[in-house]
Amino acid sequence: MSFITKRFLPRRTFLRGVGATLSLPLLDAMVPAATPLAKTAANPVRRLGFVFMPMGCDITRWTPTGGSLEQLSPILSSLAPVREHVTAITNLELQNAYPGSHATSNAAFLSAAKAKLTESTDYYLGTTVDQIAAQRIGQATQLPSLELAMDLLNVVGQCDNGYACVYQNNLSWSSPTTPLPAEAHPRIVFENLFGDGGSVVERRSALRKRASLLDSFNQDLARLQRTLGPGDRARVGQYLETVREVERRIQKAEMDTKENPLPDLDRPVGVPAAYADHARLMFDLQWLALQGDVTRVITFQLARETSNRTYPEIGVSDPHHPLSHHGNDPEKIARMAKINQFHVSLFAEFLVKLKSTREGDGTLLDHSLFLYGSGIGNPNIHDHTNLPILVAGGAAGGMKGGRHIRYAKPTPLANLHLTLLDKVGVRLDSFADSQGKVDELFEPLSI
Repeated sequence: MSFITKRFLPRRTFLRGVGATLSLPLLDAMVPAATPLAKTAANPVRRLGFVFMPMGCDITRWTPTGGSLEQLSPILSSLAPVREHVTAITNLELQNAYPGSHATSNAAFLSAAKAKLTESTDYYLGTTVDQIAAQRIGQATQLPSLELAMDLLNVVGQCDNGYACVYQNNLSWSSPTTPLPAEAHPRIVFENLFGDGGSVVERRSALRKRASLLDSFNQDLARLQRTLGPGDRARVGQYLETVREVERRIQKAEMDTKENPLPDLDRPVGVPAAYADHARLMFDLQWLALQGDVTRVITFQLARETSNRTYPEIGVSDPHHPLSHHGNDPEKIARMAKINQFHVSLFAEFLVKLKSTREGDGTLLDHSLFLYGSGIGNPNIHDHTNLPILVAGGAAGGMKGGRHIRYAKPTPLANLHLTLLDKVGVRLDSFADSQGKVDELFEPLSI
């Protein structure tokens, strides 16, 4: 099957190969000739993402000193290239995460709901904000939502203070009784994004018959490129090169595993050995999914609560979880803050890529909203007040960036969830324990 040849291409234009489907980024050719490109800003594709940082942070090294991000705090310093697209919000809380625990931190982050205290299968939480969005804005895409993680988890039973492991393993819940498992293996995510139906075995068999996913599209791609203008040809070429590079990195990680078959219990088999390489690959898969409009709703867990992962690549050999219970030891706090800074730097790299990706009259970052943060404030005491929270993107929806919003008293995180839902077109009167919206985060659009 080839692309549909018209005076202009439909936004849902895609190519089919053997066992694969390739959707395309938004091109000028997808905007009808009678429609000025600038008008696409009036109704851009709305996207919503959530990146979860486990076990809180050193809030003193996180919190900006003033009302702007002109002078970034140490943990947030890597956000300098995108500071005008980011807002930090201080003094948000998750009251329904109490009594404080790691399990309830993870569970309440997107639900703002109280987890039922149980070690069995009668768990109960609440529908998470990402899934409420997916029910509305995810139905027009191949994947209504994409759930990603960095840890491949098979933990069952009781994990934390009488709470079932399901609360720590899953950020997303499509109903109060239906957790959605996240995928940590880049190969499986890649196949989910570009596979064309069939079973996993059938998809992998098709992939093995060629060196690259893109090989089966060569003729159709050549034909498509002949119909496009110079700008669109360059954009398609850049997109395809990114797809090929991501696939190459996945293949390299798999070959490295074959050459060094000793198992690493801290990571899935066949993923990059270094945490940063794995995280960058997972962020790049999100970048591809958003460009091709494969999905519009994403959640990403940078590590699970109580993770004992170490970070030797940044000089931290201590397991993360014990460091988070630092007992106010300055050296332990400094090492924990180094992990916090490392996690933020990977998110910042992702935002830079979204900012550099043109879409319509703006960028992919302009047309996306991402919430980054944790369900714990001070991890030493399992505190769910004064959470570390960032919001990024959203210029097309009127978000004011480069600011620090500081509430005088603890305010529900659910207020922010309600606000983000509203900005992607999901109108609700309330969400969980919300008391209003974060109206100061946005300004009216002047179109």
